Amino acid sequence: MADAKYPAGSILPGGIHPPGPPSISPDGTPPAAPRGLAGFRPVTEISRLRQRQTAPLILELDLTEGVPEGPATDPLSAVMSLRKVRLPDILDGLRRARHDDRVRALVAKVGGGRIGLARMQEIREAVASFRESGKLTVAWAESFGEFTHGNLPYYLATAFDRIYLQPSGSLGLTGVAVEQLFLHDALAKVGVGFQSAKRYEYKTAADSLTERGFTGPAREAAERLAVSVVEQISTAIAERRGKTVEDARALLDRGPFLAADALAEGLVDELGYRDEVYRAVRKAAGRGAILQYVGRYQKVHALTQRARRMPNPRERFVAVVYASGPIRQGRSSRGPVGAGAMGSDTVAAALRSARSDERVRAVLLRVNSPGGSAVASDTIWREVVRIRAAGKPVVVSMSDVAASGGYYISMAADVIVAQPGTITGSIGVIIGKPVFEEALGRAGITTDSVAEGARARMFAPTHPFTEDEWDRINAWLDVVYQDFVSKAAEGRRMPAERMGELARGRVWTGADAAANGLVDVLGGMAAAAEIARRRAGLPADAPLRIWPRLTPLDQLRPPESSEDRPAAAAALDFGFADGSAYWGWGPAWRLAAHAGLPPYGPLILPGTWIIT
Repeated sequence: MADAKYPAGSILPGGIHPPGPPSISPDGTPPAAPRGLAGFRPVTEISRLRQRQTAPLILELDLTEGVPEGPATDPLSAVMSLRKVRLPDILDGLRRARHDDRVRALVAKVGGGRIGLARMQEIREAVASFRESGKLTVAWAESFGEFTHGNLPYYLATAFDRIYLQPSGSLGLTGVAVEQLFLHDALAKVGVGFQSAKRYEYKTAADSLTERGFTGPAREAAERLAVSVVEQISTAIAERRGKTVEDARALLDRGPFLAADALAEGLVDELGYRDEVYRAVRKAAGRGAILQYVGRYQKVHALTQRARRMPNPRERFVAVVYASGPIRQGRSSRGPVGAGAMGSDTVAAALRSARSDERVRAVLLRVNSPGGSAVASDTIWREVVRIRAAGKPVVVSMSDVAASGGYYISMAADVIVAQPGTITGSIGVIIGKPVFEEALGRAGITTDSVAEGARARMFAPTHPFTEDEWDRINAWLDVVYQDFVSKAAEGRRMPAERMGELARGRVWTGADAAANGLVDVLGGMAAAAEIARRRAGLPADAPLRIWPRLTPLDQLRPPESSEDRPAAAAALDFGFADGSAYWGWGPAWRLAAHAGLPPYGPLILPGTWIIT
């Protein structure tokens, strides 16, 4: 019934009509509820909006498609990564959700092998911290490896309260192996030799071409890596699944497990499909709970917080510079599918910009690189030294890999932070070339040349190095290696003799590197950020800002100078016809390409280091 004060048909304040008595349709049924413009039901939509703002939240994560780290550095990469959640968004989102009363649970799909061990350890730390706030955490997998390894996805799942596995899935808990193909005899059959020199015995990049199997030092280093990783996985299983470390280690020898066997062994809590997992999570979270991806949750809250805060152009902060990919001279590159390299010009420009900006009080350098060009690595190292000389602390946070040249650009930092599973070290250098002289002779091919200069044909693959040429190569290797070791010893505040023992091209896990002083602290980005703020005298909530901040226009417009902000943008690289992928080898790039050497230069981590 209409209010007596405002009879039906009158206009209320604000232009609203009060409801009159309901009319009856010709068939005797009441008419449909009134609708607003374009079918909008005011009461229904407002109620739904209010519910979304107040209902309990279940945060979701999909960790099966990989987790990129840094920002997109070119427009194409930005478009291609729109649907992927970045690692910082996961870490910040879970940290924020710990204190959000609306958030009741976290459910994550795990599986696949697209996340490295160190990044998984960062996510595990964030999940553990979220779990400690009393909120439910659930991991589920269709399969932890399908006829393949599943060590790392399961290792990640152990951070959660409950683990579900699809009944048709399996648990590929199989231990860790380091395997390498050796091509020496195959090359010899066709008359191809390979000459190389290295500093020192643990630098094994060319071993696949010069040896028939692991050398003694190579086997020693590989065995220690496998043991260190297995120790970390076994410890996690023991702590989270109620077993002793010995029992957890024994399970690695007995896998892989079918779903029913994994349940019987207490490695998973329940077998179930996605709908069953989500039904259980919704029941635990409370009536009306809604789902939201962690990345979306974080971005909404970040935008809201940014809108509430008045901009402060003089606010002091920690600049976060990402140094990702193999290292080469020139600009960083991104290929058409997102893969690329770290260019010394790009990273050095970002560091110069951070050094000169008064608002930047510290730099957090995030390194994820197997190394590459010695000259390019030295260029970046120099900018790190200059930032410290300007009175600004530099803290390195190592991701999955920070070895060889990746360690070179890190070693001058005030503090190096790494995860236990980070691959690091590999302080050494290598060079070499293939020799096709015998193969060409077998095929009836002859060569002839005209040269002006005693060593003009030094890098030609048609003949071996002469004794004089070997002298020059070894002299070069000695200089590069001694420079690397001496700078590492100075940066790590370690006697040169001790650094010499730890170097020699040997690869270490982060856990072993910390035990030997090559790394200062075990932890992730959060630990590195805390140290950077403290050393800079900033408050605990001082902002972290990706540096430099590049707008889409900055990424497209040419820089005015090498110190202009767009100089830190990456180049889009569609091909390597000019040998740009091998620039780290200098004039020997064609030989390195033909020989199958790691492309980016002599300070490169040997082989492909993927732990599964």
